[in-house]
Amino acid sequence: MNAWEKNIRNVKPYVPGEQPADKSVIKLNTNENPYPPAPGVSRVLNNMDTDSLRLYPDPTIGLLVDEIANFYNVKSDEVFVGVGSDDVLAIAFLTFFNSDKKVLFPDITYSFYPVWCDLYRIPYETQALDEDFKIVKEDYYKDNGGIVIANPNAPTSIYEEIEVIEDIVKHNPDSVVIIDEAYIDFAGESALSLTSKYDNLLVVQTFSKSRSMAGMRIGYAMGNPKLIKALNDVKYSFNSYTMNQTAILAGVEAVKDKDYFEMVIQKILNTRKKAESSFRKLGFSFPKSGTNFFFVSHEYIPAKDLYGLLKENDIYVRYFDLPRINNYLRITIGSDEQMKVLFDFIEKYISKIQF
Repeated sequence: MNAWEKNIRNVKPYVPGEQPADKSVIKLNTNENPYPPAPGVSRVLNNMDTDSLRLYPDPTIGLLVDEIANFYNVKSDEVFVGVGSDDVLAIAFLTFFNSDKKVLFPDITYSFYPVWCDLYRIPYETQALDEDFKIVKEDYYKDNGGIVIANPNAPTSIYEEIEVIEDIVKHNPDSVVIIDEAYIDFAGESALSLTSKYDNLLVVQTFSKSRSMAGMRIGYAMGNPKLIKALNDVKYSFNSYTMNQTAILAGVEAVKDKDYFEMVIQKILNTRKKAESSFRKLGFSFPKSGTNFFFVSHEYIPAKDLYGLLKENDIYVRYFDLPRINNYLRITIGSDEQMKVLFDFIEKYISKIQF
């Protein structure tokens, strides 16, 4: 090993879902929305003044911050915008988890959390979900350097009621509690309603799921103005111009069209309801989903085998070879047509085998 290699920061990176080049595959592995963004997004992109691209974008991302604030009926100084919720969360980890105490999050959750902790040298401790993959709220009553809860959780798809979230926040007045709500629009009440009551609560959401803009990379956080100012101070300390002009303008249009937003969510919820019945008929078990995906297991078909077989036939789903969940598949809710292809294939496969 060269001397300089000893100084390289060694981190085990997050592994994202596959992005196959062949667009004809049935892609149900990364929880993307099967429908296009709001029509206004196309209009603003088609009519964009490209001469503006020679200028730096607004470092405050003011247009989009104001639009999000208006949508959620909060003040602009209670909103922080970043390049996807991953960027927002990474900055939040760097900003708020700055003690020798351990940060707490579930043992089965978004696998980027331990990566950020390793990257920023943040001590952490995972708390085991119960046998039904639910949070044991009492596990978060102990002394800590911060808490992160994905609600609904990924990959389990489970939504914890707002009372559970408030109980955890209430028991941790001396720590910043981050609620990662990437999938909240498919579930129940957001923890945003608690931010006026608890000044240590930060709620993080994204445009990637319900707003069909995973490719544009827009995420945001909402909370007490002191938390938002701290996030901006850290952001400005290493990159003032995090979001490009195109994303800002497209994001504004996506937020403006509330009717389209609600229509797309309802279409996915309708498909989710039909898919529940189809999965059960095929012998799958799964938690009640509060997301745009299912977390399924079959009593007789090993998840790893089904994952490989589906992939061979151009149907991509997500498999995690990890303790406690290595016999589950995470399957995104696609369009009705995509789900029919999936269920037809599994039904044919099951009909050919003997249990």
